[in-house]
Amino acid sequence: MDTGILRHDWTPAEARALHDLPLTELVFRAQSVHRRFHVANEVQLCTLLSIKTGGCPEDCAYCPQSAHYEAGVDKEPLLELDKVLAAAREAKAAGATRFCMGAAWREARDGESFDRVCDMIRGVSDLGMETCVTLGMLTASQAARLKSAGLVAYNHNLDTSREYYGKIITTRSYDERLETLRHVRQAGITICCGGIIGMGESIDDRCAMLVELANLAVHPESVPINALVTAPGTPLADRPPVEPFEFVRVIATARLLMPASLVRLSAGRTGLSDEAQALCMLAGANSIFFGEKLLTTGNPDCDHDRELLGALGVESLVPSHLRSGDRAA
Repeated sequence: MDTGILRHDWTPAEARALHDLPLTELVFRAQSVHRRFHVANEVQLCTLLSIKTGGCPEDCAYCPQSAHYEAGVDKEPLLELDKVLAAAREAKAAGATRFCMGAAWREARDGESFDRVCDMIRGVSDLGMETCVTLGMLTASQAARLKSAGLVAYNHNLDTSREYYGKIITTRSYDERLETLRHVRQAGITICCGGIIGMGESIDDRCAMLVELANLAVHPESVPINALVTAPGTPLADRPPVEPFEFVRVIATARLLMPASLVRLSAGRTGLSDEAQALCMLAGANSIFFGEKLLTTGNPDCDHDRELLGALGVESLVPSHLRSGDRAA
């Protein structure tokens, strides 16, 4: 099986065969491919801010922001521009190069709120940071407006395989998710798209999700891999934690299927030891969320992350257009 080339015709059986390799062999192959496409010891630091929290009409079984569950997350309105820019300045000062903004919406709607999000994108871009938003489903015209505002990336996760998807969410179809990705790509915005493991899915489901992404016409530029962080009051509150080696296997398989993508070690890092996180980076993870909270979920604090990266000799990945001082657009 040839790895290390950009393919868009992977089969689930091929992905499963890679996933099930002896762990040392899998990590070795993933690291070898990683070094062909990326600087070995650079990791992009991304900060995520919830700009509109709670009250989401979706029924995602993992999410404490869903209005369907009593998970202790209060509904809050869209943040004002000055608060978002203050948070972006703080993130940049701490070392982040990408600032991600998430709104608990099923879909973006035209009007004052969407206009304000566009202003946020322009403001963060003017600070010299990459911008990413996740606003739910988008129309083609909305994607074009976000691009005009200077948006670099749009996050819209598939969450899991097509086969398992209906057990996790019923208020939005798999094909609707893929349609939003098409609108984003057509607008010239890069795609940030991954999923969550530990929701009761099988290994085949995990591999099928990665194959769905790897067989897109263009691979997502960023692939976040999340481990479920359980939230009281949600249907998945009692799921056991993901075993660290399972996390490593999914990271490594993602790296082999999508060699040129940034693979982001995302939610769930609080349940991993420093050594497990280091193994994930060895397996091809070269992006992390940096900051004490991911929307409503805890994350390691910045000081600890700086200590970990320093101990590993890992440096912050700064995108080329930011190194040259160009506007992040």
